[in-house]
Amino acid sequence: MGVFTMNKKFLSFGLSFYLLVPHIAFAKEEKVIPKQPTKQMEIMVKQWPDSLPRMKNNSFQFTYPDAVRGIYVNANSIGGNKWNQLIDLIKTTDLNAMVIDYKEDHGNLTFMPEESSSYRKIGSNSIKNMTALLGQLEKEKIYPIARIVVFKDSVLAKEKPEWSFVEGEKVWTNGRGEAFVNPFEEKVWDYNVNLAIEAAKMGFQEIQFDYVRFPEGFENKGDKLTYTKGDYENLNKSEGQKRVEAVTDFVQYAKEKLEPYNVKVSVDIFGYTATLEEAPGIGQNFSKISNHVDVISSMIYPSHWTAYFGIEKPDLHPYELVSEYTKMEKKKLNELKNPPISRPWLQDFTAAWLGKDNYQVYGKEEVQKQIEALNDQGVNEFLLWNAGNNYTKNVDYTPKNEEKKGD
Repeated sequence: MGVFTMNKKFLSFGLSFYLLVPHIAFAKEEKVIPKQPTKQMEIMVKQWPDSLPRMKNNSFQFTYPDAVRGIYVNANSIGGNKWNQLIDLIKTTDLNAMVIDYKEDHGNLTFMPEESSSYRKIGSNSIKNMTALLGQLEKEKIYPIARIVVFKDSVLAKEKPEWSFVEGEKVWTNGRGEAFVNPFEEKVWDYNVNLAIEAAKMGFQEIQFDYVRFPEGFENKGDKLTYTKGDYENLNKSEGQKRVEAVTDFVQYAKEKLEPYNVKVSVDIFGYTATLEEAPGIGQNFSKISNHVDVISSMIYPSHWTAYFGIEKPDLHPYELVSEYTKMEKKKLNELKNPPISRPWLQDFTAAWLGKDNYQVYGKEEVQKQIEALNDQGVNEFLLWNAGNNYTKNVDYTPKNEEKKGD
């Protein structure tokens, strides 16, 4: 049974399941965040400028690889033995890139900005010296990508509830206690785009926007929440189409604003959205977003699909799942005038939460099968996700028909 022959009820269930599965765990009981900002953050909010102070252009020299083959790196892995292991992993294989958290999932920066920055209050010391880190990546010829989580932002939502979604007197949060800011609010756009500009000035070669969407299941809860729709209020379109317009417009706006800084722009997107005309609940339209980015990164982890493409238990069939998805994505991208690079996120973790007989331990063979499936469909770029950055050893990342390092 292929994806296009399934009935709408089953397809809706599959999409809901996919959206609700986080990277490493299921949702917890829903919570709310109090609406009381701290005095320090009140001052910070008042000081947020229309644009950030310009930093001097960096002098780093990076070259785009033959094809990006990268890993996700969180701030906790930078420094010490784990960092050395990750550097060594890339130096001794055909991996060549790192996606590094710049603005993380809660809304904080992973480093401490300059004292003059109005964003200093959301800074942290997780990464001691981001500039020095970029210098090391330049030396090791590792392509640096800055990951910026956009609309999932508990810090900003708590301090600016009018930029978020309010339920009663409190900021609404999902079952994992996470708050979102409002994609209709253009001040939120500037807040994130300005941070992206600073990442570009710092030396990152690419900005990767993540969580470019409304909260999961928003179509079933939006009517119960208070929030602005801004310029989209009177748009002669359905509520779902308004959400799609807002998300797409943000991506287009970000791409235009980043144009002078000579960086690539990429967006992470749910893999399911490419199989649908659009996902109006969360506001993602694969084709519309793809029209405004240099790179599209679909999250196609086999564990995150229900029965799809005629595959009853996708986690058990990584090659088949990735292959079937890529065939479908290629058709969709080929319909665009200027299609972006396809660089999917692949699974390098074990999804034990799926339960007995529904998952398998992911090791060398399972990771390699996903890469082979991409290569067989002519896609040579990919990113590996492991939340703890514990990547499988001895995987052959070499694209087909290319020599391995050292040969």
